[in-house]
Formats: sequence, structure tokens, C-alpha cells
Amino acid sequence: MPIFAAFTAQYTLMSTTITPALQARSNGTCELCTNDDAAIAYAVSPRNNDAIENEVAICNTCLSAMEDPAAAMHWHCLAGSIWNAEPAVQALSYRLLYQHKDHEWAAEIIGSVEPDEAVVNWALSAFEVKPIHLDSNGTELLNGDTVVLTQGLNVKGANFMAPKGTIVRKIRLVADNTEQIEGKINEQTIVILTKYVRKSS
Repeated sequence: MPIFAAFTAQYTLMSTTITPALQARSNGTCELCTNDDAAIAYAVSPRNNDAIENEVAICNTCLSAMEDPAAAMHWHCLAGSIWNAEPAVQALSYRLLYQHKDHEWAAEIIGSVEPDEAVVNWALSAFEVKPIHLDSNGTELLNGDTVVLTQGLNVKGANFMAPKGTIVRKIRLVADNTEQIEGKINEQTIVILTKYVRKSS
């Protein structure tokens, strides 16, 4: 999924009605563009709407711009909101600017501030790509899956050959290496390369 799609796909799930406390903090005005009335309490992922510290009061115009790749120019307004005292507003502003960092104006705004490291990490968490294990066909593998060997494997140190077609049940993903899984063959737990297996339906 493209970065922009990954960022915007969840927006409706992270929006709720503005609480009186958020209404008071924002003075009823969008905390991003400061032009229109605030209409939505937008939770800055991966956090949710369980605390005002996670929310930004935004207008419908800004909400629409979040899901429109052609609306980049709208975000010139973030030159002001990036300096907001609220970490959530800073994080969302930084995130939106980073999304358009290839534009000179966005890069200049980003370069003009030095947000707290925690704010930057919060902002950039939306662009993190979760590593996934893929089988020989490009299908995602999960812990507990059953796989089939697509070729015979010489099991080092075990003195046996696992033939093509061998079924391996209840695999475990190797956490720090997306090209490896663990599974039992002949009652021995071995490491198998994902490119030599296919997920069993």
C-alpha cells in the first residue's frame, strides 16, 4: 500500500466529535489551518481518542485534504501549526509536512523547527513499514501457518534430506530475519528459508 494510502486509510476511524475540553483548548478553531471552525477530534495514530493529549481539533477542509494527494498546497498553513504548544498538533503537522517533503516549501518548514525527538518519532510512526515474511509466491506467512517445501532441503547437522512436498506445520517466524522461519521436520526444529516454502491453503 502506498505511503499516502496507508496514512489516510484510517482517518475516519480516528475521528470523533470534539469534547468540550478540546473545544476550549482550540477556541473552536481548527488547530491546523486556524481558518475554519473545528469539527472533528482527530486522534494522531497510533494513539486513539482516549485522551485529549492525543487529539487535534481540525476542520472539515483539513480532513478532506488528508485524503487528497492533490491538496498539497493546502498544507502551507502548517508553517504556523508546527509551532503549536501541543505535542499532538506538532506531531500531526510534522507528519503532514513529511508526507510532502519533496516540495521545497514543506522541506523548508520542516527545517525551520526542531521538535522534541518524541514528537518526531510520533509523527514518523505513520510511515513505518512492518517487516513481513513472504513465501515463494509472495504470500504473507504468519506464526502457526502450515507450509510445504518447494524443493528438497539438505538439513545441515541432522544427516537427512527433507524432500520437496514435505509439510511443515505450526511454523514460527524468525523475528529479526524476514527470510527465515522455524519449523519441525522429523521432530527436529530447523531454520528454513522462506523462498523454499509455499503457504498451504
